[in-house]
Amino acid sequence: MPHSNITPKTRERAWKLRAELTRSEAKMWNLLRDFRPRGARFRRETPIGPYIADFAWLSKKIVVEVDGDSHETDQGRTRDRVRDAWMKDQGYTVLRFNNADLIDAEDHVFLEIEKAIGRYLDD
Repeated sequence: MPHSNITPKTRERAWKLRAELTRSEAKMWNLLRDFRPRGARFRRETPIGPYIADFAWLSKKIVVEVDGDSHETDQGRTRDRVRDAWMKDQGYTVLRFNNADLIDAEDHVFLEIEKAIGRYLDD
């Protein structure tokens, strides 16, 4: 019996995604790494059940998603709603930011994340 609910296909896809960060994902990764000295332990392209979270702090059940153009379609929004509902049912909090947020308002994104995860951070 497998020790995980992550399929080999999902694991392989996550590995490939880790090697191909978008510009916005790279910016987010740098932001999230700034929280590391305060105890945050985010991982990139992390399999969670049938999904791959852009960034996840697994022990605190926090997921951070960076949404590109494909999320702006009706199909993309529907997929996101289904995925977010599944994550919520598993006890995760999902924070979503679009690419423009990271490019145009990086400081605002940082503050929003800090507000959302603040109770878990070391001061």
